[in-house]
Amino acid sequence: MIQACNVTLRLGKRALFEDVNIKFTEGNCYGLIGANGAGKSTFLKILTGEIEPSKGEVVLTPGQRLSFLKQDHFKYDEFNVLDTVIMGNQRLYDIMKEKDAIYAKEDFTEEDGIHASELEGEFATLNGWEAESDAATLLNGLGIETDLHYSLMKDLNGGQKVKVLLAQALFGNPDILLLDEPTNHLDLDAIRWLEEFLINFENTVIVVSHDRYFLNKVCTHIADIDYAKIQLYAGNYDFWYESSQLMIKQMKEANKKKEEKIKELQEFIQRFSANASKSKQATSRKRALEKIELDDIKPSSRKYPYIDFRPQREIGNEVLTVEHLSKTIDGVKVLDDVSFIINKDDKVAFVGSNTIATTTLFKILAGEMEPDEGSYKWGVTTSQSYFPKDNTKDFSGDEIIVDWLMQFSPEKDVTYVRGFLGRMLFSGEEGVKKVKVLSGGEKVRVMLSKMMIMASNVLIMDEPTNHLDMESITALNNGMIKFPGVVLFTSQDHQFIQTIANRIMELTPGGLIDKITTYDEYLDSDELARKRQILSVQEEENED
Repeated sequence: MIQACNVTLRLGKRALFEDVNIKFTEGNCYGLIGANGAGKSTFLKILTGEIEPSKGEVVLTPGQRLSFLKQDHFKYDEFNVLDTVIMGNQRLYDIMKEKDAIYAKEDFTEEDGIHASELEGEFATLNGWEAESDAATLLNGLGIETDLHYSLMKDLNGGQKVKVLLAQALFGNPDILLLDEPTNHLDLDAIRWLEEFLINFENTVIVVSHDRYFLNKVCTHIADIDYAKIQLYAGNYDFWYESSQLMIKQMKEANKKKEEKIKELQEFIQRFSANASKSKQATSRKRALEKIELDDIKPSSRKYPYIDFRPQREIGNEVLTVEHLSKTIDGVKVLDDVSFIINKDDKVAFVGSNTIATTTLFKILAGEMEPDEGSYKWGVTTSQSYFPKDNTKDFSGDEIIVDWLMQFSPEKDVTYVRGFLGRMLFSGEEGVKKVKVLSGGEKVRVMLSKMMIMASNVLIMDEPTNHLDMESITALNNGMIKFPGVVLFTSQDHQFIQTIANRIMELTPGGLIDKITTYDEYLDSDELARKRQILSVQEEENED
């Protein structure tokens, strides 16, 4: 059990948390949610002891071990992968190293023998004999192959490091597990493995994530941060959303009935207060009026942008034909003889672990890269807007936001352009910010403003949910569902794909998988299993 007791954290004059009291108990998984800036990651750091609250305390059940997902990807560069995972239980790792040092002594004394015996007893209690095999199991589950287990961390790429640090947090069955955005940079298989791990985990989990599907899958409770308080709800994310919306609706309806009653009483009092025969009734109604109190409905601090893609022109029957596209980058063939046809009603999600291939394909279709072989042809009625995964070069200039967006607007009117920024929560002076100083989330919202103002009938979107908060993801999700044009997109957000796509494509070494289906149906399909088996066979052949 871990508990926050009257926790307050002040940043200058602002109270990020005010007298927070909440208990997280064994056997439950808590999703910690809130708007950007509400303090989700900060609250986790308070629980770990990394940040001291201004007031109050965090109470941990004596003897319990707390583990959390580290964010420093370079801290363990000089250690091998397996040791890095075992460091998740620091005491066990220290014992292992101390034992090794004692046994390596040339002048091994009786005292050394006694101390080594004590260490061996504690080592066994901590399941030390299974440590390496347990660490290897976690690594393999997350997709880190056995041949990398003794590599140095500095030799791994960024995505692999994330997986190792996640395995470190999970190692050794911690009593309390804190995870801040654990699905970031994970592939589909690793996310599904993590979901199953957390579902079967019997201790306490507190997780921050923007992945609604993930929260629905693993959470038993939702802890909602709003207005410096944390409110606990039983159930997963969807249950929280529906129940919180229902509660507000019920309060508004109750207030409406009370307001109608107040108006009725006021009219009676006004009409009959001077009438002697009705004076008692008027007095009685005055007392009734004084007892009616409207519910204080405090609006949420969450702000939802308004995303509405309205194409200027209806799309025709001929949309896109791709024939035998191939592309090699740095000696690696990332696209190999890719062909497909896009129809006017298609919303296509490109899924799978080969994100470089998808990004390359999108760049070619957007005219930002030339293929080595093959061709593609857009229909004459089409107009395209492209959302790149990496928007660094788009925002490298000195323009302010309004001027940057103006270049894409059919109407060169500041008020018109500011209207699109307003939809994306840029108000007042924010419009004169320079684009190069924007945060990741702000850049995404400006890019979405650009796509709305261009009014294209084809959207090409490479990971548009990256850097967005839950509210913006929900707004974008709804906007893409309503969009009457064609969408080619990729995302790591399961619910985003499931609710938007009517066609799934995956670029694999075994060829292009192309199915008209929902995402969930696709994941369960026999063809997917067959293609992955082909990929596995090819990898084995390459190793041989």
